[in-house]
Amino acid sequence: FLNIDENGSHTPGPSPDCVRFLAEERDVLGFGTECVGTDAGNAGGFEPPFPCHNIMHGNGKLGLASLTNLEQLPPTGAIVIAAPLKLKNGSGSPVRVIGLVE
Repeated sequence: FLNIDENGSHTPGPSPDCVRFLAEERDVLGFGTECVGTDAGNAGGFEPPFPCHNIMHGNGKLGLASLTNLEQLPPTGAIVIAAPLKLKNGSGSPVRVIGLVE
């Protein structure tokens, strides 16, 4: 699941430039992935470290991880609903994610 070896976790994730582009130039609401987290497994060594958490989530944009069935959504036009638990002083939550398509 985490694809860990002696050098740490090796899961895919966006580069700092990609995250900056999405957050600042495209002003997306957030980022979702099928992976275990929104950052790459080795993102602690990026500059800045963990760009999704520092750039995107740090600017109030959401991050959804461990999503499934994304291939069933069209490239554009779907409505995605993510319903988190309301946790006092929480910075994250499990969510039920629903994709609506015509």
